[in-house]
Amino acid sequence: MEPITSQPQTNITAKPIIDRSAGRVDVNKRKIINGEGADVVQLWPIKHKFAWDAYNVGNANHWLPTEISMQLDIEQWRSQTFLTPDERHALKMVLGFFTTADSIAANNLVLAFYKHITSPEARLYLLRQAYEEAIHTQAYQYIVESLGLDGTEIFNMYREVDAIYDKEEFILSFNQGIFDPNFKTGTFVNDQKFLENMCVFSLIMEGIFFYSSFAVIFGFQRQNKLVGSAEQIQYIMRDESTHMNFGIDMINTIKQEQPELWTPTFVERVTNLVRKAVELEYKFAVDVFPKGIFGLNAEGFKQYIEHIADRRLSRVGIDPIYGTANPFPWMSEAVDLNKEKNFFETRVTEYKTGGTLAW
Repeated sequence: MEPITSQPQTNITAKPIIDRSAGRVDVNKRKIINGEGADVVQLWPIKHKFAWDAYNVGNANHWLPTEISMQLDIEQWRSQTFLTPDERHALKMVLGFFTTADSIAANNLVLAFYKHITSPEARLYLLRQAYEEAIHTQAYQYIVESLGLDGTEIFNMYREVDAIYDKEEFILSFNQGIFDPNFKTGTFVNDQKFLENMCVFSLIMEGIFFYSSFAVIFGFQRQNKLVGSAEQIQYIMRDESTHMNFGIDMINTIKQEQPELWTPTFVERVTNLVRKAVELEYKFAVDVFPKGIFGLNAEGFKQYIEHIADRRLSRVGIDPIYGTANPFPWMSEAVDLNKEKNFFETRVTEYKTGGTLAW
């Protein structure tokens, strides 16, 4: 019989996983990054109320792609005459960007942001936001399957279309540092690097790149074309608006908590990154609209891109660049989601779960 070997003794003098000697966490020591109390999600007392509010908004606005009828879209797409070749091309280009962009956003949340954010309430919303990115990816797949598109073509456009690749390569270039497993916040250089990543994702990815593609889809909607697809994108835009506002709130909070990071040189860098993003987005618009569709063309989109770029900069206290007027005033209506729908025909866009209704 084999002798029974004794189990190794546990080193009782080893440092405990949880340091109980630290005492209670002071809410005033909580910060977006480099704060205390990130080991557990201790929500009360809440310091970063904007994050808690965003979490509740996300829960109230829960939706699923399969709740939206695609029957009319299917009939219109199968018709040989209802949609022009240029309109079909524009839809495919936008889906090609969306499918990859949302997965990049999800990776950034899960693999980078969550690890370094130390605000418990902000972390809670990041979990909700990551789930919403998964729903968005499902929505694009639902559109692709419903219309009978070639999924391989759509999901691989970022590899094959320069205008899409260039935008997403630009975004991914800012992940290289903070995706490094050895990257840690806590130094001036690393904290600025992390803040730069937040500016790129909130102001550029979610604030510019997504919104110009939203405008393409709502151009279809205004023509009563592909309205089911447009309704799904409308739900997505509602989510992304909350994502963008949450990210901007985090940027502005870091500016308050660590003002030394917001240097003139940093502001100039963010401004130049937005300029570069506008150039990339205009290149994308040229590919989306080689000839123009139902009154939309690349030049009009250039003006819209410049307009929203100025709005994003102003939200974080940076002077506007372009001073361009909004050429698409109808986008405000789409963003505000003030459409009345027959509840028995389709779920209203303003639907909220029962627990959040004010009686």
